[in-house]
Amino acid sequence: MFGALDISTSALVAQRQRLTAISANVALGSTVVDPNADPDDFRRRVAIFAPGDPVSGSREGVHLKEILYDQAPFRKIHDEGHPFADEDGYVQVPNIDPSIEMINAVEASRAYEANITAAEATKSMLQTSLRLLA
Repeated sequence: MFGALDISTSALVAQRQRLTAISANVALGSTVVDPNADPDDFRRRVAIFAPGDPVSGSREGVHLKEILYDQAPFRKIHDEGHPFADEDGYVQVPNIDPSIEMINAVEASRAYEANITAAEATKSMLQTSLRLLA
């Protein structure tokens, strides 16, 4: 039964990490790409999950495998007065769609809540078992 708590906990950690990536995307959404910086610093981050726990070797649960950088092209907006504007007056902005990020945030939040509910159900079952055995 403790395995069920471990599985729920692994999912909670993974969803928190996913929400961290989404938050970074939302924060970056209103920036302008610095042509002198690393382009990956301005790319949308995507959390990739994998089954199991690589530390314990368990095949159950889930973990964050990696954060990928979305290679979609940057969007261009016209802003002639900006110091990063090209010769045509365009600046590049991150490849982030705020609507998609908000949908992803709600999805991650719901998954987090579902795993809390599963953990609470497991905890309740453990408490009932302990009462019966005591």
